[in-house]
Amino acid sequence: MDEIALEVTALSGLGDIAAADWDACACPEAADGGRPVDPFTTHRFLSALERSGSVGAGTGWQPHHLVVRAAGSAVAAMPLYVKSHSQGEYIFDFSWAEAWERAGRRYYPKLQSAVPFTPATGRRLLTRPGWEASGRAALIGAMVQIAATNRLSSAHVTFCTGEEAEAGAALGLLRRSSQQFHWVNEGYADFDAFLARLASRKRKAIRKERAAAQGFGGTIRRLSGEAILPAHWDAFWAFYQDTGSRKWGRPYLTRAFFDEVQATMRDDVLLVLAEREGRPVAGALNFIGRDTLFGRYWGAVEEHPFLHFECCYYQAIDHAIATGLSRVEAGAQGDHKLARGYLPVQTHSLHWIADPSFRAAVARFLDAESRAVGEEIAVLADYGPFRRGEGPD
Repeated sequence: MDEIALEVTALSGLGDIAAADWDACACPEAADGGRPVDPFTTHRFLSALERSGSVGAGTGWQPHHLVVRAAGSAVAAMPLYVKSHSQGEYIFDFSWAEAWERAGRRYYPKLQSAVPFTPATGRRLLTRPGWEASGRAALIGAMVQIAATNRLSSAHVTFCTGEEAEAGAALGLLRRSSQQFHWVNEGYADFDAFLARLASRKRKAIRKERAAAQGFGGTIRRLSGEAILPAHWDAFWAFYQDTGSRKWGRPYLTRAFFDEVQATMRDDVLLVLAEREGRPVAGALNFIGRDTLFGRYWGAVEEHPFLHFECCYYQAIDHAIATGLSRVEAGAQGDHKLARGYLPVQTHSLHWIADPSFRAAVARFLDAESRAVGEEIAVLADYGPFRRGEGPD
């Protein structure tokens, strides 16, 4: 197989490749009709971003996806973007850009293999089964060649899997460690069974929070598939705009993105809505993977104590237990998740830096950062909410 000649091409958008060909690399496990491990690198998700104008001209995310073909068939692919800024990535390199530009050099544009606005771990070096080694090597080689040929400062692969991080490091990329907070399902029968594993003080605090949140004067519903109606997206858009304006200055996603999700991905969505007097007042958007629920966005037009925690964290745990999902990933950052049963885990990224001196400086930084991240994860895990000796395995 390795002797077959490989051809790498760049695409200006997902419209340039058939969904079946892309997904054969992105989610081969879904060929049996089941869910992909995660929906974020599927043709339908990335296309929704492009068709809605959330990425593309004027956004700083210009698609430049890579496809590797053998004998005319797609055997590997990579979601890749030319970036003119570092927003919407969640693996922060702002300090690198500032240092490089203080030296009189241009950090942007750069290449970024990522799922835009989505800090969820998943495969970035997408391959058909059996093409892992040669496909990954071809994708990384092509990404580096494009960056070098066009005299770009750098190329990055963010929120990749640990296996991909090892493979990329073996191919000469710099490896970076970060951390997030995830909840792990230990086969709990219900939410009370989960609470029983917590220290008494944490258990009481969560019960108090849930009671306060659920007493906000309305109802909380979990919706998926056909139960999600266009009016629900109208409400969620208002929530998302409020959060986006406060966090990023303007929302990353366009209103049309949610229409695309309604049309092509509503079975991949869990929408948690808090309604009062017949009107949605807050909500959380999650995407459903094969084994994981991915929390993505939250917003509200009314403030109620602990409603954020209820909609984003506790309802997600309830859903994971009810449907047998093994974990909940609650997005980037947030030490407050620790007290609510979400424990720190390591996340990974890969980086290519063109200039040898700058690369050496970044490598030293990453080495020190990696040690600090490892120490922080150990300390945070020790302060977790579980009773001694009873945390997740």
